Amino acid sequence: MKTVVYPGTFNPITNGHTDLVKRASRIFDHVIVAIGSSAQKSTDVSLDLRVELAREVLAKIPNVEVCSFTGLLTSFVKSREANLILRGLRTVADFEYEFQLVGMNRVLDPSIETVFLAPAEHLAYISSTLVREIASLGGDISQFVDPVIVKAMPEMLKGSV
Repeated sequence: MKTVVYPGTFNPITNGHTDLVKRASRIFDHVIVAIGSSAQKSTDVSLDLRVELAREVLAKIPNVEVCSFTGLLTSFVKSREANLILRGLRTVADFEYEFQLVGMNRVLDPSIETVFLAPAEHLAYISSTLVREIASLGGDISQFVDPVIVKAMPEMLKGSV
């Protein structure tokens, strides 16, 4: 059985993320959406809430599991008896950053491979950061995220959850 781990902060999970998960679920036997924290990204929204929301959004995809993780991604991947990491690529800038991550992960555990998927063209411009910014300015985010996220966004923006 081929298991792939799709890590990220998913703050919030967007239609671009969901597109990658759906396509990965057709390629791999088991997809683990691993939600964590990042020192480089703002995650005022609690890890528990981000996991709960992602579970709701992805609930209809049977071979997908959503969970949280802390610590090194490579340690988490091994703890789940996987050896594949899934990453999304939207832009050339993404590639440069992701290429760095691949190199570091390879040094940490050479048995783990990284596979990349690009989102559908009509979703490639969506980012969680832009979705949060649009929402914080009172804009309509319904074309970028699941209705579950639209409903939760006002509370997420409070930063107290």
